[in-house]
Amino acid sequence: MQSKSVGWIQSWLVILVASILLPPLGLVLLWRKSGIGLIRKLLGSLLICGVAIVHLVLFFGLRFEVDGSAMRPIFYFGTRERHYEALEEERAEQKSLIPLASKSLSGDVEPDATASIGAESLAKVDAYWTDFRGPDRDGHYREMEIITQWSDGLEELWRHRVGGGYASFVIAEGKAFTIEQRREREVVAAYDIKTGLEIWTNSWEAHFQEPMGGPGPRATPTWNEGMLFALGAEGELRCLGANTGELIWRKNILTENQADNLSWAMAASPLVVDDLVVVLPGGSTDNSVVAYDKRTGEPVWKSLSDRQSYTSPVLVTLAGQRQLLVVTAERVVGLTVAEGDLLWEHPWSTSYDVNAAQPLVAGSNRVFISAGYGHGSALLEVSQQDHQFRASAVWETHRMKNKFSGAVLHEGYIYGLDEAILACIDVSSGELMWKGGRYGYGQVLLASGHLIIVTEKGDLVLVKATPERHMELARFGAVEGKTWNNPAIGNGQLLVRNTREMVSYRISP
Repeated sequence: MQSKSVGWIQSWLVILVASILLPPLGLVLLWRKSGIGLIRKLLGSLLICGVAIVHLVLFFGLRFEVDGSAMRPIFYFGTRERHYEALEEERAEQKSLIPLASKSLSGDVEPDATASIGAESLAKVDAYWTDFRGPDRDGHYREMEIITQWSDGLEELWRHRVGGGYASFVIAEGKAFTIEQRREREVVAAYDIKTGLEIWTNSWEAHFQEPMGGPGPRATPTWNEGMLFALGAEGELRCLGANTGELIWRKNILTENQADNLSWAMAASPLVVDDLVVVLPGGSTDNSVVAYDKRTGEPVWKSLSDRQSYTSPVLVTLAGQRQLLVVTAERVVGLTVAEGDLLWEHPWSTSYDVNAAQPLVAGSNRVFISAGYGHGSALLEVSQQDHQFRASAVWETHRMKNKFSGAVLHEGYIYGLDEAILACIDVSSGELMWKGGRYGYGQVLLASGHLIIVTEKGDLVLVKATPERHMELARFGAVEGKTWNNPAIGNGQLLVRNTREMVSYRISP
């Protein structure tokens, strides 16, 4: 009897030790053991699975982030500390191999005007994708035809680690520019477009972080006439020489305009128009929208008192008037370029003050706007009579809700993510044509009559832009982990990044 008791204890001890040291083995032993009821086996399995998760977290760096719905986890391996260490090792190796890579400038570097506005300011060759979502900020790539046969994926040109944050790239003069989080600093980086090797960086101390999105800057830089305009998550605005990374001028747009940061940080990409750079600090005393002289950083005009949104301003022409199109947390407005005077407005308020999707010009006097959180979309018509402007809704619908991914317009139809599912609507009526394909809270571009989609989990997808039906043509994995960053296209290359890695594919023949 004692022997049986000892044997029983020993068998359970073996299962316990196996479950702690190697959970899968413990699970097998548990289910192979006789004389145990189903309920006990299920409860034991849950405990062993819990131990396995602890193993993955402690020894393999299992981590998770929430997706755009804030309801589902996205798992990945590797702590931020390990990622930063690997990134630093990679950059050090690049420096030792190639003298060109890289030059680092700290935030303490004094402005050097001679470094910025010389010969490089006149260089306009090979500069196409210079703004967030392309030259017109509409997500439409028009530079050249793209490859639409992806049966074996796309040719990968290079792949490297990258710092955190949700900015995209801009591409000009053989360089790709972005802004990243590296430990306790925000870093503007220039990469060689052919190799992905780092050419220069300019950084400063800043570390914005919030529970859902994590750390890092959100706003994509803007390139213009040899200058790069970069905005950090906490309001640091810098004008840098695009060839060298040297500082020309700097402002903190939140401090200077007595504005509070947004819950998910500054995300609106600076807009360069004529001799101005327009930003959205969201000050409450006629300094919600601010224009600085792009060469000196001196304020030129300030306008509105709205709490701001996460949507980037756009230069448009509506009802015959060249103007700035701005979506605040409260309304959509048109402003004059030279003075920032209000031309027209239309109310557009969303839950939690979150307007994040880019508006689209949908005709000579029409604008498509959209928002998530159950809000929907609308088509606005802007008219002018006796030098007075007004805006009114042509239609409104709940069939398209762009949460923080901009839609695209092609041949009279709008394609975009209705929350996490791709949809197509008729721009003239708002009628839903089709809905299909779950891509999460990813991003959408348009090129050569096709949709290029980067899913929230990092897949690249090619979809035919047709109102007839949802036609997914190809899909393959591009980057691992949560991907909220917009892709960018220039020099025949498609650039994709997230908070951990960046990759370039050949997209044109």
